[in-house]
Amino acid sequence: MTISETFTASRVYQDPARAIPERVADLLARMSLEEKVGQMLQLDARQGLDDHVLTKYVGSVLHTSPELIVRANELAADTRLRIPLLVAEDCIHGHSFWEGATIYPTQLGMAASWNADLLERVARATAIEVAATGVHWTFSPVLCIARDLRWGRVNETFGEDPFLIGELASAMVRGYQGHGLADPTAILATAKHFAGYSETQGGRDASEADISRRKLRSWFLPPFERVAKAGCRSFMLGYQSMDGVPITINDWLLSKVLRGEWGYTGTLITDWDNVGRMVWEQRVQPDYAHAAAAAVRAGNDMIMTTPQFFQGALDAVDQGLLDPNAFDPAVARILTLKFELGLFENPRLPRADLDEIVGNAAHAQLNLEVARRSIVLLENDGVLPLSAARPTRVAVVGPLADDAQTQLGDWAGGSGQVGWLAGQPREMITTVLDGIRRIAPDDWAVTYARGADILTLQPDPIGATFPDGQPRPPHVLACDPDPKLIAEAVSAANKADVVVVVVGDRIELVGEGRSTATLELMGGQNALLDALIATGKRVVVVLLASKPLVLPISVQRAAAVLWTANPGMQGGRALAEILLGEVQPSGRLPISFVRHVGQQPAYYNQIRGQHGDRYADLTQSPAWAFGEGQSYTTVQYEDLVLEATALTASETIVAHITVRNTGARPALETVQVYVRDVVTSVSWTDKELKAFRQIELVPGETVRVRLELPVAECTIVDAKERRVVEPGEFELLVGPSSRDTALLGAGFTVTEE
Repeated sequence: MTISETFTASRVYQDPARAIPERVADLLARMSLEEKVGQMLQLDARQGLDDHVLTKYVGSVLHTSPELIVRANELAADTRLRIPLLVAEDCIHGHSFWEGATIYPTQLGMAASWNADLLERVARATAIEVAATGVHWTFSPVLCIARDLRWGRVNETFGEDPFLIGELASAMVRGYQGHGLADPTAILATAKHFAGYSETQGGRDASEADISRRKLRSWFLPPFERVAKAGCRSFMLGYQSMDGVPITINDWLLSKVLRGEWGYTGTLITDWDNVGRMVWEQRVQPDYAHAAAAAVRAGNDMIMTTPQFFQGALDAVDQGLLDPNAFDPAVARILTLKFELGLFENPRLPRADLDEIVGNAAHAQLNLEVARRSIVLLENDGVLPLSAARPTRVAVVGPLADDAQTQLGDWAGGSGQVGWLAGQPREMITTVLDGIRRIAPDDWAVTYARGADILTLQPDPIGATFPDGQPRPPHVLACDPDPKLIAEAVSAANKADVVVVVVGDRIELVGEGRSTATLELMGGQNALLDALIATGKRVVVVLLASKPLVLPISVQRAAAVLWTANPGMQGGRALAEILLGEVQPSGRLPISFVRHVGQQPAYYNQIRGQHGDRYADLTQSPAWAFGEGQSYTTVQYEDLVLEATALTASETIVAHITVRNTGARPALETVQVYVRDVVTSVSWTDKELKAFRQIELVPGETVRVRLELPVAECTIVDAKERRVVEPGEFELLVGPSSRDTALLGAGFTVTEE
């Protein structure tokens, strides 16, 4: 018998034939206090990897470059107990920091598809690429509700509606985790940021979230409850405090609701240095011993990037703040994940056939499909689709028309979170200019002019880093309009039949710590739009932007407006196909667009009751509302009928509506179902999305659509924080968007059982 065989045979935890709880209990009993504390640590692999593994006994690493993944596993194999590492990464809309990986539209862009099956396929394809590279854990999906558009992380969300968020997030969890963690292509999904992180003050990232518990239960918690009960194996905690208590130690949220009411048994991970921030930023803990003790008592399992937690936790035991066994529940949950992933038998190192998996042709085709579905046509005076049948001169203009890395958005290699990847290979990316040039007929003339610059950067005068050593984002300075660049663009426009101008934001205005005070286009972009539209040419405005931005008044005279979010690698081709009518636009807004930054909040499901319905100087109506989006045909909704108008809470609403394609092109229509509770015991929103269904219609086709909705979904959260169906009068509202003028209504009554 070899030494290796003796080692395995004598230790239950190394016997794959034993049940996982037995293996966990055996290994836990063998661990020292230092090894237990280390298992709760996830540290940045870019600095001090040897120390992390050999001295602090870390359970997980993140930001592990391709070279360091193998080294990290070699180090773990040399430790006393040979406990494998969990390797994690921010794989948000594709394998963000792996060269040649498939980068899809951002989460907000994908949400515009309103298609859960499509997003499940994206997450499955992403998991296949991620798992093949030796990474086991993605910090996705984001379940935050985007309400203040100034917030820098709007792009990472699914938008403003909790029901849509729950549908799409659940789909991505299914895709990431596959048929179970034992599947070698499965990766751990993470629901984040639990909870209320997006409800910022002034749009400022990680500021105090002023949310009542009833409001949390009403809108912010339901998407998380849904994925918790659907098996999402990890939750990441928000940075912020709420009612003065950091989420990291919020006993009501973590113990009463998540672990208690929902019965969640998954793993909790803090966000970046949450434990340290309680000491140096929020200043609610006097030192790292107290911070570590508070975090452990609150039920945190994995402490992300707070190296001081290691000594702080040991000091907490020495000072009597923690019992030496206090770490056992968290360590047991972490070890369980590792056993379920099979890492003790196979640490899942990078595969030899990586080049056949990462960025493969099938994933590129899926990338194109989701990009097509993510583009939203907002306005069209008939100029689109462009006719391929006649020669056309097209001027492609704008600072983002040929900006490949900006097109990918945040968490995409070029977005700056890691140093080993400056951007994805240019040949994998089709910009708007590339796309139009590639599919334009041979007799078309396509010209290009940049037209404007957007911004420059200067170092933060306070210093290069935050107190925890993280880099401070540089200050953004808007570029002045450049008369020469504008003149070149106007000249190109005057020689063209159609102008396609691509404007928006850049990565320096997006992400953590990069909220914006305004929503206007930055730099010379407004002046460029004004000048182009003043030529009298047909101008198609493409807003390639991470989130809803405010366009200048001149755009009201544009021939067409489209929003593409950050559409990923194939976004330029998808947009070109839509411009030329090879693909029909089908995207619908997952978030409302304001006319002015001061209109916020503009989300559709606001609480009823205010003086009037407008500002003295401006309407409250959004520029484009949640659910809106045009196609190249016209669709009519008629004859909404309910099978029964008196129901109990245990019954199901069955409705029928006629949807008619009255135009000459096919349509993919998203039929949206909202519910209005007419009189409620507490203040409530005027309507809420409760269901949607997508149907295909050929020209001239009429479909009678059947819709079903359990009455049990027609709930409110009452004054006692209970989610209930209150008997009384309701309206079912059906149509193509959330605007009241677009919806047909039918009343029904909910009676006592």
